[in-house]
Amino acid sequence: MTPGDELGEVRDLLKSARRILVLTGAGVSAESGVPTFRGSDGLWKNHRPELLATPEAFHRDPRLVWEWYGWRRGIVGACNPNAGHDALARTTLRNSDARIATQNVDGLHASALEKAAEATVREPLPSTRPLELHGSLFRVRCTGCPVTGKHRGPIDATSAHSLPHCSECGALLRPDIVWFGEALDPQILEEAMTLAAAAEVCLVVGTSSVVQPAASLPRLTRQSGGRVVEVNPEETSLTSAAHSSLRGTAAHILPRILP
Repeated sequence: MTPGDELGEVRDLLKSARRILVLTGAGVSAESGVPTFRGSDGLWKNHRPELLATPEAFHRDPRLVWEWYGWRRGIVGACNPNAGHDALARTTLRNSDARIATQNVDGLHASALEKAAEATVREPLPSTRPLELHGSLFRVRCTGCPVTGKHRGPIDATSAHSLPHCSECGALLRPDIVWFGEALDPQILEEAMTLAAAAEVCLVVGTSSVVQPAASLPRLTRQSGGRVVEVNPEETSLTSAAHSSLRGTAAHILPRILP
């Protein structure tokens, strides 16, 4: 089968399917200029992100951790959704049974959905909102009470008192991110697993498919009789289990296969 034939086959599959789960990773945002902040070149002020993104680091030095997240916000906040985000947003806006579950914390799927909704003068249903498995850079949650909320403002890390604090109880706010050593939100994970098991197609985009529990979602779809389609420039640990593997970037491939 030629690459063109496989693209056409996947396009037809996605056009005929109603229940679609899309699992995305860092690769979907690469063409938006979002860096990974990890790896050999990911040091920030001589600190490794893996050592900053932990509950222990926040407890030990919340000012340092918030300073790092403020720096990250500044970089990511200047990035815009790319053609891949836009194609996925249009699909989920048209089809209420199509849903995105993302491992990314950059908020670009939500931004693309808002942009698509404005263009079509159509209010997105709550069920179309992306499931942000690992949280969001632009949300906070309280360390002392159940309060959570959006937070896109600048971070003043000059002192402990200048850091974000809860308007309800006064306790310190923290980034609403799933840090190393923490479990995913059980409600979000359960919803993603339910959608995966019911999906006719699981479209896996820009992820190496090694980080659990997200990596188990396409396998749930396959076990339930659904089809698994991978979009990635390189072979991954999922490739052998996928029914179709399309080689290319999200921004290049997704607009060509999504209805």
